[in-house]
Amino acid sequence: MMQKTLAFSNKALSKEVRDYAMIAVAMMSYGIGWTIFLLPNNITTGGVPGIASVVFWGTGFPVQATYFGINAILLLIALKILGWKFCVKTIYAVALLTLILQFGQTWASGLRLLHDQPFMASIIGAIFTGSGIGLGLAFNGSTGGTDIVAAIVNKYRNISLGRVIMFIDIIIITSSYLVFHNWEQVIYGYVVLWVSSFCIDQVVMAMRRSVQFFIISEKYEEIGHRINMDPHRGVTVVNAQGFFSGKEVKMLFVLAKKSESQKIFQLINDIDPHAFVSQSAVIGVYGEGFDKFKVRTKRYQN
Repeated sequence: MMQKTLAFSNKALSKEVRDYAMIAVAMMSYGIGWTIFLLPNNITTGGVPGIASVVFWGTGFPVQATYFGINAILLLIALKILGWKFCVKTIYAVALLTLILQFGQTWASGLRLLHDQPFMASIIGAIFTGSGIGLGLAFNGSTGGTDIVAAIVNKYRNISLGRVIMFIDIIIITSSYLVFHNWEQVIYGYVVLWVSSFCIDQVVMAMRRSVQFFIISEKYEEIGHRINMDPHRGVTVVNAQGFFSGKEVKMLFVLAKKSESQKIFQLINDIDPHAFVSQSAVIGVYGEGFDKFKVRTKRYQN
């Protein structure tokens, strides 16, 4: 019992370390896209930085004050709805991104890649920033701002994260015309918005993709026990019968993450190389160990 508890603790610890490491990679991706491709080419974007910039250009109110105030309010709301785990990683991500942006702006000072090709700069910058946001969200973190709003909405409604962020950012980018008076710059902002939203959805779906296995083997008990232990997935035994032979067989039904497929195939091959295995992708898996249900409840009045 103690060994199982210790193994579970080690697995939880390794998962936390992986989350923080991947959030760091995500923030590096976001920082590269912002400081190297978007910022030097004066391409507008959405989110809290966009709001803070519009407020500053319109009123002269300090950017850092607006940015801090909005994020502080959103984090207080997220603390109640999403919990400490999300907020701690978000604070970590925001602090890390701030350092990366400061270093990136210093390192890239005077560097303007694709300065005569703003459309390509928009595309490449959006790929980096969108992938960074999506990777951060997939590992339970965020860059703050509209990401927090998207995560809150996604918790209760089956709406894609990228779509929520896109709707919010359309308003922010369009409002920049009031101070820029330059529709070309606004259009490039829309390009960044669409591409980054697409990248967010693709990265998040790729990280959360699930598969199902049907396994027929005479050594089904040993295979089932191994799958229970590592990758720690549930196994259902189904009584089946061969149509042609009439032979009674035991079939294992397993749901797992796409990233765990290779491990499952490896352990099946180690135990029974002659096992019959069917793997297929599933649209969504909801329940313990996977995603949570997102349903709209209806209230009826008498």
